Amino acid sequence: MKVIICGAGRVGYGIAERLAAEDNDVSVIDTSATLVQAIRDTLDVRSYVGHGAHPDVLAQAGADQADMIIAVTLYDEINMVACQVAHSLFNVPTKIARIRAQSYLKSHWADLFSRDHMPIDVIISPEVEVGQMVLRRIALPGATDAVRFADDKVAMVAIECLEDCPVVNTPLVQLSELFPDLLATVVGVWRNEKLFVPHSSDQLETGDLAYVVCDKDHVRRTLGLFGHEEQEAGRIVIAGGGNIGYYVAAAIEERQPKTKVKIIEADRGRAVSIADSLSRTVVLNGSSLDQNILVEADIQNADLMVALTNDDQVNILSSVMAKRLGCKANLALINNPSYQTFTKTLGIDAHINPRAVTISKILQHVRRGRIRAVYSVQKGAAEVIEAEALETSPLVGKPLRSLDLPDGVRIGAIYRDKQVLRPDGSVKIKAKDRVVMFAAVESVRHVEQMFRVSLEFF
Repeated sequence: MKVIICGAGRVGYGIAERLAAEDNDVSVIDTSATLVQAIRDTLDVRSYVGHGAHPDVLAQAGADQADMIIAVTLYDEINMVACQVAHSLFNVPTKIARIRAQSYLKSHWADLFSRDHMPIDVIISPEVEVGQMVLRRIALPGATDAVRFADDKVAMVAIECLEDCPVVNTPLVQLSELFPDLLATVVGVWRNEKLFVPHSSDQLETGDLAYVVCDKDHVRRTLGLFGHEEQEAGRIVIAGGGNIGYYVAAAIEERQPKTKVKIIEADRGRAVSIADSLSRTVVLNGSSLDQNILVEADIQNADLMVALTNDDQVNILSSVMAKRLGCKANLALINNPSYQTFTKTLGIDAHINPRAVTISKILQHVRRGRIRAVYSVQKGAAEVIEAEALETSPLVGKPLRSLDLPDGVRIGAIYRDKQVLRPDGSVKIKAKDRVVMFAAVESVRHVEQMFRVSLEFF
């Protein structure tokens, strides 16, 4: 696939890195010579210094032969115009744009991005995506990661196996026998800095991070089975009143009226603005690194500190300070991958990587076959994939136990007629079933093949 990426920042670099590793033909455009040079030095892609919305630059990058343009510059308007130019002048089939300003995304302006007006096939709003991820993590204390699939009926949760975890040292097949009515399957394990897809005979060990696919109604029971009985936070302090912080606070006000939320925002004008827009949330103007402000926010009695500023270091330090002052748990937004590796040693309970959230959203549109959703884990070491089975798929009509699945792939759940099915050996996949599976990065291509439309079918 030939892909043009406009924007060589963190997200653009991450997408280019991922697509180049999968042998796609990638070209990157950015106005910053420094960012372009960094990509030239480290990735096997073509790169161009220039304006991503200018026709001559797009032509130089090969837009006339491109299958897809992904516009992820810092500016919504450049992203929108780049897609328009790619469509009007070069007839690029798929156009993806990152759009951050919420005013463009309001439902009554939805027609703006139709083919007849501003032809953008996929809109990615990082603030909304990350905000939703934060809300899922708040709702599921005990999970270090959580994402939904199949019309929100199937969940994937990452659960740490602590010393008192009841399910360690037990073969996975025995867990299925002990809890036959629990719709949950362990599909991946992160152990000693390595990821592997387990077999039924494998056992979990203390310190493992288990990736579990389950019916959304069985998530809390699954967490309890792993020894995580943490209560949902009733008192939350949010550091940072930007787009993500505001989105999270507004959603909590709407969905959880009993939850008490306080926001600490450093910019006075922004603090006043969000205080006017929120009805029950208390907004404090000050730095989340100021101990007096944290005490004023009653951090010592808070259940959860959620650090969502634009500065990784502020998020890390304020999370650490909050716990030192008595806050029960913390959750930090961390962009820099090098910081993410030592969060545990600092006392950070969970973190969210905004870049990974955005890249996962884009990958589902890059993947061939009937791929409906993709979520990347452990810096791209594996993907959780939701795919729709076609009549021609080699998976259809055979009992799961007789399928010759590639190494590194494990089916977690099947969604059929609004019901979640457990993937035991006797189940047969039918056409139009949605299959949620875990695939190591080297096996993703095999998954794409299993769900591709066969030309012979026509």
